[in-house]
Amino acid sequence: MIAGTPVLDLDDAASLEAADADGALRSAASGGAQVRATAAAVGEDALAGLTDLRPRSVVLVAGSGRAARAASLLVATLGDRAGLPVVPAAALPPWVGPLDVVLVSGDDAGDPRLIDAVDRALRRGAEVVVAAPHEGPLRAAAAGRAAVLEPRVRVLDHNRLLRFLAAGIAVLRAVDPTRSGTAVPDLTDLADVLDAEALRDSPQNEVFHNPAKTLAARMLQHGIVLAGDSPAAAELAEHGAEVLLQSAGRVSAAVDLAEAVAARARMAEAAGESASDFDPMFHDEELDGPAPVERIRVFVLSADRDRSAARRRLAVFAGTGSSLVDADLVNADVDLLHTDLTDPAAPAQTKAEDSALGQGTELEQLAVLALRLEMAAAYLRLIGSRAAAADGQGQYGGSY
Repeated sequence: MIAGTPVLDLDDAASLEAADADGALRSAASGGAQVRATAAAVGEDALAGLTDLRPRSVVLVAGSGRAARAASLLVATLGDRAGLPVVPAAALPPWVGPLDVVLVSGDDAGDPRLIDAVDRALRRGAEVVVAAPHEGPLRAAAAGRAAVLEPRVRVLDHNRLLRFLAAGIAVLRAVDPTRSGTAVPDLTDLADVLDAEALRDSPQNEVFHNPAKTLAARMLQHGIVLAGDSPAAAELAEHGAEVLLQSAGRVSAAVDLAEAVAARARMAEAAGESASDFDPMFHDEELDGPAPVERIRVFVLSADRDRSAARRRLAVFAGTGSSLVDADLVNADVDLLHTDLTDPAAPAQTKAEDSALGQGTELEQLAVLALRLEMAAAYLRLIGSRAAAADGQGQYGGSY
């Protein structure tokens, strides 16, 4: 199988921006803006009702799509570090009562599950936070009795993960500052780091200095496998596969790293079946054109602070005995982003403290990777096809 030839050059910034008729790049780069908007709402006392509250549990009732993925990612990241149970749910559990906090999040203000969850949670005396459009039946159900973190930044459907993640972080920092609050990043700091990543990934930066463009270039003309080396990274891999499909139309697999390792020999075998007489040793793409096979590249998403250990996990792919399957480590480089944000005029002690904190929390690193994957998907969309006409849903499409 031979991938189509890209229409645009990744380093042609002017053409990329001209082709981006539906604002895919701007939408993907708006993760920091979404997080900062949630931080602004918290600063306006949107969650004042949760102050000094010590609930029995936090229940995350999420609609489909990015809201559900954000809830799963938050729970997988926290693990046993939360000071109270954090429970993801598709509908309100029957045991919820006055001792609980319920975060209801989604994109559809008319979703019967979300409306029912808000109504029943309020009737049972629970504290309710709604992270959804404040309109329609959902607004009527909340009726001034629930805290609201409504969306303030318009983005495409598949770029809303970070908004829902920010809502979960805000609630946990409000109700459990001692334990959960230390396991999740400050929203303003997270927004700054995401903005720094978006600047690195901007169209004006060449591939060599642009992590998102580099990722997109590595994905071209390859079968894509996204593998997470931890439960939280595996959740992010699922998000990446969904974004690649929705944004660029690219089909990819999302698995745990152990599953990718177990399948490495079969991947090499399957990749070679499309051209059994192909010999990579004697193939020159400059003379012979693209190889008549579907090479597979495994992208290992990692937030491991021990980067040497993370790289060692990829060594197994070098032992497949085939050039048809290889692997890349994708980590966040949050330390570089923090360095970029450090004030050169700051005292030396402050700089040393910033350096010590440079790698960031696991959730901060995964949030940066989420933005990078979304930017890479946007670049793949632009270089793989000519700009598509608007589909009748407006610039951003759908409710937000």
